[in-house]
Amino acid sequence: MHWRIKGLLQKTLGVLPWGEPLHYRLQRRFGGMRDPRREILLKIDDWELMAKQLHAVGADIRDARLMEVGSGWYPALPLACYLGSAARVYTCDLNRLLKPDLMRLCIGILGEVLPRIATACQVPLADVQSRYRLLLAAANATDPPELSEDVIQYRAPADAADPGLEDGAVDIVFSNSVLEHVPPDAIDRLHRASLRLLRPGGLIFHSVNCGDHYAYADPKIHQLNYLQFTDRQWAFWNNRFLYQNRLRAHQLVGAARDAGFEMLLDTSHARPQRLEQLRAMTLAAEFRQFTPEQLCITTVDFIGRKPLARRVGS
Repeated sequence: MHWRIKGLLQKTLGVLPWGEPLHYRLQRRFGGMRDPRREILLKIDDWELMAKQLHAVGADIRDARLMEVGSGWYPALPLACYLGSAARVYTCDLNRLLKPDLMRLCIGILGEVLPRIATACQVPLADVQSRYRLLLAAANATDPPELSEDVIQYRAPADAADPGLEDGAVDIVFSNSVLEHVPPDAIDRLHRASLRLLRPGGLIFHSVNCGDHYAYADPKIHQLNYLQFTDRQWAFWNNRFLYQNRLRAHQLVGAARDAGFEMLLDTSHARPQRLEQLRAMTLAAEFRQFTPEQLCITTVDFIGRKPLARRVGS
C-alpha cells in the first residue's frame, strides 16, 4: 500500500467514533498484525536481547520489579518476564488495547521458547516450566493478573509518567518500540517520573525503532523517507494510530542523560545502506543541523542508571 494512502486512511479512522475497532480489524486483515505469530516471535527475540543486555550491565529480570511503558495488543514481554521469575511486572498503556485472542496465541508461542527464557534469565528450566503450566491452567482468563499469580499488573488507561506507584517501587523501567511514538515533552516527563519510581541504582531500558514506520507498508520508500518533510508538512501525516516524533537516536539517548541517567549502553550505529539512501535525499531544514551518521541511525537500545543516593556529608 502506498504510504500516503495508509496515512490518509489512518487519519480518517482516528477522528471517527468507531475508528479504533475498525483500525484493529484492518491491521489484522491487511496490516502489521495479519501474521501475529511472526510479530509475537519478533517480540520474544526483542525480550531475549533485552534480558541479555540487562545482564551484561549487572541487572537481572529474575526477582526484579519491572514497569513496562506501552502494553499494546498482547503482553509478550511481561509474560516472558513472569516466566523468567520476575517478582512484579507493571505494564501501563494510555488505552486498554489487550486482545484476549492474541494473549492466548502469545501464551501458546511462549511454550516453544521456554529454554531460551530460562537461559536468558539464568533460572532453572523446571521453574520456567512450572510457571508456564500455571499460565496454561488460567489461559481462559482475560486479565494478566489472573494469568500470572498477580505478578503482572495491567494498568490501562494509565499514564506511565504517573502510574500510581510509590517512589522507588521498581528496579527496571523498559519499553519496546514505544518512544518513537511519544511526543518529546512526554518523553521528558517519563524520564523524570522514572527517576522517582526507580530505586537508587535502578535502570531504564528502551529499545527504539526511530525510522519511518510507513516504510513497513510501502516497499517503495525507506526508513529515512520522513526526513525530507518539514515539521509543518509532517504534522499532516501524523495521526492517532501512527504518531511518529522523528527524534533521532542521539536525541533520545541525550534526553535520558539530561534527565540525570548515567548511560551504560548505547547501541547507536549508522548502517552504510542508510548513508547511501541519505545522500540521494533532500533533507528538510529541521534536520540539516545533524551529521549524516546521526540521521541514519534508525534503531537504538539504551540503558541508563539512576544515580545511587548520596551519603550524608558526601
